[in-house]
This record gives sequence, C-alpha cells and structure tokens, in this order.
Amino acid sequence: MRKFLPILIFPAFLLVACNSSNQKAETADTVPAETDVDTLKLPAPDTTASKNNFSKVIGWPANKTPQAPEGFVVTKFADQMKSPRNIVIAPNGDILVALSNSERSVAEQVVNKISGKAKSEVSGKSVNTILLFRDSNQDGVPEVRTTFLSGLNQPYGMAFVGDAFYVANTDGLWMFPYKAGDTKIADAGKKIVSLPAGGYNNHWTRNLLVSKDKSKIYVSVGSGSNVGENGMEHEVRRAAILEVNPDGTGERIFASGLRNPVGMDWAPTTNMLWTAVNERDGLGDDLVPDYITSVKQGAFYGWPYAYFGQHEDPRLKGANPELVKKTIAPDVAVGSHTASLGLVFYTNNKFPMKYQGGAFIGQHGSWNRSQFSGYKVAFVPFKDGKPTGRPQDFLTGFIADANKSEVYGRPVGVAVTPDGALLVADDVSGIIWRVAVK
Repeated sequence: MRKFLPILIFPAFLLVACNSSNQKAETADTVPAETDVDTLKLPAPDTTASKNNFSKVIGWPANKTPQAPEGFVVTKFADQMKSPRNIVIAPNGDILVALSNSERSVAEQVVNKISGKAKSEVSGKSVNTILLFRDSNQDGVPEVRTTFLSGLNQPYGMAFVGDAFYVANTDGLWMFPYKAGDTKIADAGKKIVSLPAGGYNNHWTRNLLVSKDKSKIYVSVGSGSNVGENGMEHEVRRAAILEVNPDGTGERIFASGLRNPVGMDWAPTTNMLWTAVNERDGLGDDLVPDYITSVKQGAFYGWPYAYFGQHEDPRLKGANPELVKKTIAPDVAVGSHTASLGLVFYTNNKFPMKYQGGAFIGQHGSWNRSQFSGYKVAFVPFKDGKPTGRPQDFLTGFIADANKSEVYGRPVGVAVTPDGALLVADDVSGIIWRVAVK
C-alpha cells in the first residue's frame, strides 16, 4: 500500500492518504500530531451541505503589510495595478507580471453585487497586459516599469525558450520574438496552439512550464465544469496538463483528471513536475481538499469521477468505475476550498535552511465554505524533492475580520527572484509583495 505523509487540512481535519473508501471524520484535536495512519480520514460527502461565504475586500491600510515569520521583512515591491495574477522571472532577472481577471457580463456583475461576490474579486474588463519590472541593484525597488506586452486575452502563463517568449492566453498559446534585455514587445506574434476556453467558475487560467532541456512546454487547462455536469464531451483537452513542442506541434495529454491545475514547477533534485490543483465544490465545507502533487506521465488523478484517490463522487456513482480504479491519489493535501493557485519551489539559498527546496503555495482563499480557508501563502517542507511535513503558514494577515467576511487582499502567484526574495501577487489589491530575509 502506498503511504502518504500526515497532512493537516485547514482548519479541522487530519488527512493521510491511501485508497481506502472508509471515510470517517476526525478533528485535529482528537488526532495526535504525529499519528501515523494508513487511511484517508475524510468526512462523508454531503451534496446538501455546500455553503457560500464571499469575502469583501477592504484594501490595505497605510503602513500595513502581510505578516511573515520572525526574521523576514515584507515590503511593497509594486502597486497600482489591476489584478496582478502571475509572476515569472526572465532569464536576465527581469520580473514579468500578468494582469488579467475573470470577465463577467453586466448581468452577472449585478447578481454578484447583490450577493456580495463582486466585492471579493476583480471583475469587468480584463486589462490583458504584461508588465515588466527591473530591479538591477536588487534592493527591492524596481528602477524600470514598462508595459511589456498588451492586447492579450486573459493571459496567465509566461515562459522563455531561446529567442522566443510564450504567453498562454485563455484560448491559446502564443509565441513572440524576444531578446534578453527587451523591455517591450511590439511584434504581433502568432498563435501556435488553440486552447478550449470558457466554463464553470471561470477556470480561465492557462499556465506554462518549460522542460529543463527546453524541448517541451507544459500547458495547464482547467475543467469547464464542476463535476462534468455539462457532459464530458465538453471536457476534451481540459482538466489536464498538455505537452507540446516549442513550435506548437506534437501535442499530447501529459496527465489528466486534474480539475483545475494552475501553479506548476519542477521539484529540485527529482526534477518531477508538480502542480497545485483546485478541487471540486458541492460536497461540504471539508471536501474536497485542494492539493499539490507530483505529476506522472499518463496518470489519471480522478476528476470528475473520484477525488483524493479512489473516493467516488456520489454525484457520478457508477459512471466510470474503470477510471475510478485507475485514479492516483495526490501527494499533499493543502486544505479544502483554499483556492491554491500559485506554486514555486525555493531553490535559492537566502532563506533559512528549513525553507530551501520547499514549496510555497499562493492560496487565493475560499468563497464556498462556511468559514474562510486559504487567504495566505502556505509552505510545505521538502527534502531531495520529496515532501517531508505538513503545510505551514508562511505569509498571513490577509484576513481583516473573518466575522465580517472582510479581507485586505488575496494572494495568487508566487515567484523567487534571483536575489532570493519571494514575490507574491495580491490581485484584488493590485500589489506585488516582497518577502526577504532581514
């Protein structure tokens, strides 16, 4: 039987994975911290227990920042942006930030405003722009800020291969000419891969990751529904990570059954592809855990038929037993409804040893849970490319008043700069935070 690390699911459940169908709830208070259990202890699914609790963003007061552990300092790297979602570091150290957001119709915005949801998310027309920041002296204050590329369509993923710059719009992978040091791209570029767009809950982000030898590009594509309720014929090339050649040819599905994979990075030492995945809604406050996992070629991770291993979704009971049997359980649970979007491994040496080689996870925060989960940057310790402990809080303080459902901001993308700082995109506040050692 495959063993998994004991993982603390925020805020109440201790989960340790295997393929057992035994689903029993236990609170963290009743389970010793170092319990070694071989069963995944999840509450029973309840399709009638779904709750909504939309956050209301009130913005950051003057001189207030998120909170990092002792020994770190948090500063504002950049601000006055609309919805900075993802951060990528160019080969020469330039910092690129994709500005994009969910685009809602006027009618939908009215409905969301009544419900309170419009206050929690950046909505309306996406600016569809990539900004470039250059901090040559690495003092945390960029000397250069330019519009690197504009006229895009909900961009998220960005990548470099040789003399080419790649952007993953929501509906396609684009390639542009690039030379190291460029501060803007004027070329129109070309679409080399069309991608499926639209769908449930705005699973619009398409992230990119380049193989170490630069021969392949990996593209994450979220599902177009919660649990396939619109028919699986509408989920072709979705809920998956695609693999393509740098010229857009040779596409294949690298792994599937990943409901909404967003953050991707290579684990140090093992060079395994890892991703952060948003799991499904509608089964209760504590189902289903979002997770980070290593991604094996050709593997199936359950969506929509099963969750967190071979736990069959009751809404699809008996629909595809063969795929349920093939489902691989993910590696690390990081909390139900946390909206874990960002993922980066810390491969620099500036942070204390406990953080080196570990994974930072940007948790955008829940909207479909009675009590908030997420709204922070979590950290999972790794050694030799493998997880060695439970998720820990790293950057907190985004929640202003949980009783009033008020938050200052919502973290999304994370990246590590050449000087070893951690950058965190706070999309609803239009800020990039910088976390560095004092």
